[in-house]
Amino acid sequence: MPEPIKNLLSRAVIRHMAEHFTKTFSDFDAAGFIKLAGNNLESLELKQRSTQITRTMRTFLPDDFEESAEIILASLAPVDVDNIDNSKINNQGLCGWAIMPMADYVGLYGHDYFDFSMKLLKEMTQRFSSEFGIRYFLLKDSPRTLSVLKKWARDPNYHVRRLVSEGTRPRLPWAMRLPAFIEDPTPLLPLLEVLKDDKEEYVRRSVANHLNDIAKDHPVTVEKLSKKWLIGASKEREKLVRHACRTLIKRGHQGTLKVLGFHPPQIELNTFNIMTPLVPFGDALIFELCLTSTRKRVQPLIIDYAIHHRKANGSTTAKVFKWKTLTLASLATFEATKKHAIKKITTRNYYPGTHHLEILVNGISLGIKNFELVM
Repeated sequence: MPEPIKNLLSRAVIRHMAEHFTKTFSDFDAAGFIKLAGNNLESLELKQRSTQITRTMRTFLPDDFEESAEIILASLAPVDVDNIDNSKINNQGLCGWAIMPMADYVGLYGHDYFDFSMKLLKEMTQRFSSEFGIRYFLLKDSPRTLSVLKKWARDPNYHVRRLVSEGTRPRLPWAMRLPAFIEDPTPLLPLLEVLKDDKEEYVRRSVANHLNDIAKDHPVTVEKLSKKWLIGASKEREKLVRHACRTLIKRGHQGTLKVLGFHPPQIELNTFNIMTPLVPFGDALIFELCLTSTRKRVQPLIIDYAIHHRKANGSTTAKVFKWKTLTLASLATFEATKKHAIKKITTRNYYPGTHHLEILVNGISLGIKNFELVM
């Protein structure tokens, strides 16, 4: 099994932080820091570990933020733009996962030292990411922080440019949400406009994920922006827009689907069968589909399926899964069989009883059938 991600913030990382803080701050209590930061570490998840290390930094670094910030700055490893290896310790200084609690330290305690804090977060993001730390400043003083990010959107370092998009995502996973931007993402759009054709896919993918966040609350905003961005778009920008619209595609948002060239399908459903009406837990649901185009021209189709999972109270909730994207010729037929494993996963609890399978083509339901899950 792969190593749990929480172990990337390990006791070795804590000792490494203590070593480099001591090089700059001779009075640093390295042993005390290591003991407190590593207290009960094995029982803590990733964010809990980071929070504990941040609090320990507050205890053992000087009370004066500027003095502490100078120590942190001097402890950073040299910048290696194209080789940020987050899994290894760099003996030249701090980088990788050690940056996560350090960025939170700046976010929590650097509000009264805005310029210095921005400098420090910019340096940190070139060695890992400051996407969590910058959010404290967006929550406290978004206009001032956005003005800095506007400049960073054109920075030569692509890690800095990515921070502009990733750090402002309204619903960034693992991070504090940004309620003001969830309600109104308009102030963020000029930043994404600058970054949409960034030469680095790493940056463009962040822009797509950012737009996908916005789409969850403002689908029409993303629909209109996608329509605008697709005019004269490069292949790279087209890819960005498709990825940005993935949630809207799954939801069958017709405006977005039309922007992407997917219209209500003109098809005839020939076959839709569930071949395993009883599915023992741990086995696979198997189903088959056959449909024929009734259109006189080719038509692009997105074929998805939704499983309406039974919940503990007997109701169901739907989860859409991607299946196939294709261009179907005039009067042509598409047929396929699909296996969907139903087994233990960490993100869902399964309950026995009646479940439903729904076929979706370009967001339009072609029908629903039942199957029984046996636990």
